[in-house]
Amino acid sequence: MNFIEKGKSIDILLVEDNPGDVRLTQEAFKSNKITNNLHVVKNGIDAMAFLKRENDFADVPRPDLILLDLNLPKKDGREVLAEVKDDEDLKNIPVVILTTSSSEEDIINTYGLHANCYITKPVDLDQFITVVQSIQNFWFTVVKLPSI
Repeated sequence: MNFIEKGKSIDILLVEDNPGDVRLTQEAFKSNKITNNLHVVKNGIDAMAFLKRENDFADVPRPDLILLDLNLPKKDGREVLAEVKDDEDLKNIPVVILTTSSSEEDIINTYGLHANCYITKPVDLDQFITVVQSIQNFWFTVVKLPSI
């Protein structure tokens, strides 16, 4: 499904514990023309509860895309990625790794866990906004995703 063709707003789950990166991501999505709902959780345990719609997250929508940091408290992003891709109900949700790590080991391991994309966060503000907008444009205007 192409979200722009369908006129649907998109739901994005941002799993990020850095408040500055959360704000930058929110601003980047606000300045784009695609209607979206950005949901934010700050650790891996809350990410899995959100995705499984447990506890405080019982009424949340299923995200169309997950932006996942690797270095998270409580349960790290690698564990979250592995759980998502091992879960029959969640494995088709695209997961974009958006992290400060440029480690070759992290890149290899996350692709091995079936991440859909790996992006190292730029430190420059304008580049960060450009990267986030590019993620949104690619996943919701170019890519065809399955209707779930």
